[in-house]
Amino acid sequence: MAEPIDEHFLTTISAAVPEPRALGAGLTPARALELFDAQLGSRHLDLAARWLRAQGRGFYTIGSSGHESNAAVAGALRATDPALLHYRSGAFFLERARQGGGSDPIRDVLLGLVAATPDPISGGRHKVFGRADLAVIPQTSTIASHLPRAVGVAFSIARARKLGVESPWPADAVTVCSFGDASANHSTALGAVNTAVHAAYQGVPMPLLFVCEDNGIGISVRTPSGWIASNFAERGGLKYFHADGGDLAAACGASIAAANWVRMHRRPAFLHLETVRLMGHAGSDVESSYRTAREVTADFARDPVLGSARLLVDAGVLSAGDVIELYEAKRTEVLSAAREIAELPQLTDAAAVMEPLREVECALRQTSPPVVELAEGSTLAQAINAALQQILDKYPQSVVFGEDVARKGGVYGVTRGLQSKAGTARVFDTVLDEQSILGLATGAGVSGLLPIAEIQYLAYLHNAADQIRGEASTLQFFSNRQYRNPMVVRIAGYGYQKGFGGHFHNDNAVAALRDIPGIVVASPSRPEDAAAVLLVCADAAVHHGAVCIVMEPIALYHTRDLYEDGDGGWLSDGGSGSAQIGRARIHGDGADLTIVTFGNGVRMSMRVAHRLEERGIGVRVVDLLWLAPLPVDDILTHARATGNVLVVDETRRSGGVSEGVITALVDAGYDGSIARVTSEDSFIPLGDAALHVLLSEQTVLDAALGSVGSRRATD
Repeated sequence: MAEPIDEHFLTTISAAVPEPRALGAGLTPARALELFDAQLGSRHLDLAARWLRAQGRGFYTIGSSGHESNAAVAGALRATDPALLHYRSGAFFLERARQGGGSDPIRDVLLGLVAATPDPISGGRHKVFGRADLAVIPQTSTIASHLPRAVGVAFSIARARKLGVESPWPADAVTVCSFGDASANHSTALGAVNTAVHAAYQGVPMPLLFVCEDNGIGISVRTPSGWIASNFAERGGLKYFHADGGDLAAACGASIAAANWVRMHRRPAFLHLETVRLMGHAGSDVESSYRTAREVTADFARDPVLGSARLLVDAGVLSAGDVIELYEAKRTEVLSAAREIAELPQLTDAAAVMEPLREVECALRQTSPPVVELAEGSTLAQAINAALQQILDKYPQSVVFGEDVARKGGVYGVTRGLQSKAGTARVFDTVLDEQSILGLATGAGVSGLLPIAEIQYLAYLHNAADQIRGEASTLQFFSNRQYRNPMVVRIAGYGYQKGFGGHFHNDNAVAALRDIPGIVVASPSRPEDAAAVLLVCADAAVHHGAVCIVMEPIALYHTRDLYEDGDGGWLSDGGSGSAQIGRARIHGDGADLTIVTFGNGVRMSMRVAHRLEERGIGVRVVDLLWLAPLPVDDILTHARATGNVLVVDETRRSGGVSEGVITALVDAGYDGSIARVTSEDSFIPLGDAALHVLLSEQTVLDAALGSVGSRRATD
């Protein structure tokens, strides 16, 4: 069935009577025809997507119809300007491809629509606008979640040059990110705008063009008339440009002015394009359920493709017949390609789908661990500090940032002195916004830097976790590893702080990290292990684009003793060592009980093991070090060595680490004894009340004795 907008275009142009006018300042006939071609291609790709879906061959029908004025935005930029585009960017992508040359963008988009494996960006994993050779960084169905990354990309253009490191973006590049009016209300969008303006206010170069394509509706929810302008037009530090997207000349003029202003001033600008959404939100959207037929058809008059066609006819560049001929020729071109592409193969099994993830995992496990040397008597905090300094010395592209990490040296002094040694360009404070901190990391990583971000407390991660879950972790997957965002994120977490507690400073919820495919989650607790883990994570990020999360137990930062006061047993011994991703650290070789643990549980378990050994009970403690990927081989080896396993898990009983450990043992056919102790399914209260819900050393001891007693009773 023909789409009404398609019929309306043909009927209206066929009856068009020229009303002579000029194309507009700076818009030549040749340039207008180039942009019109991109608009036609985008429109017919939308129509082809509906046709493919009707044939049962297409899987994506969110289209760009009504937003084709973004071709003008692409035309105002360069093919080397990094672009982070939302899902209505068909015309932008086609115009960018024309600028860059060497690709067939219509074929590229169609390959994504049918999830075909020859898709040059995702390999059939998702329909995204992206190409590495066109500086288009692929985004999935974003609700402005790509804007913090865009801020990071813009920031990194100048910072990479300042540090003298190679970047994929030219020194005078402009970063562009596009989004809709509904998404402009999202905290990620508002935070990104704020961070960009905040940086520019301090004189930090921020060449970023925000493009809000305002069609007045988010699926079925209307945006109040004038809302975008009222919210952004008078924002201090944000240059505002506006155009009617239905007017090609106006869209070109505003886009050129905005792009040139950003390129010249190296400051952020906001381009407000008033657009219209045609053909609904997507093919599955029943628009009649929330809009009247009159409202839907009234929007046809604002069709930007029709507006451009009328302009070309009025300016004498084309006749109405010429327009229809071009329109139908483009239809034939797109449908012909669609018929061919519909027959191409798709991903056929899980291994093929997960290949980018598996490639990363295999590479990480084979990474040669660097050797770390620590001064004797280093605490955990001092060891982390020393490791960060080694990374800064080894990798000139590395930068350390977060809240209070610079002059103060962190809330717990972990980064103290780094700024004075490495300089303010490499160690710096950020705004108090975890989404922006992680967005800066994702943008810096894709721009040639090695970001080492700090999240001050684990509880502060949760409002920003999508920057890891939806952005950082997915980039290699949806770009078939053509794009990578290496990064290391340090997070201070877990419970047991004395004198400074409460939920937000003693959080033990890690489930939101453990199920993210492809990322590395480390949890070292001893000084030498923490230093080694940071170094191998930095290497993995640089060489394989790894996204690494390092969980640091706050309560152990300054701990010195292990068994007795003054024994210095928790300090580094001054030797050298290394850590390999996915391999555990083993303490002891007892034959009666294997304790599997991590974080604060390591110290508790080693103390319990010491007490048990005084009773003639042999214990070995398996320090996981890695929560993802779990060191399954080491867990199994040492579980089978004793046949008696106690999992000591300081996180919550539900969704905690112990669930994964026990499942791994069961899946592998382990048939020995298994028990676990955990913290309660509770938030952590203030003061000594926390001790009632957190796992205690006494609980570990009682469980260990119970496990050994039960085992001996059955032997």
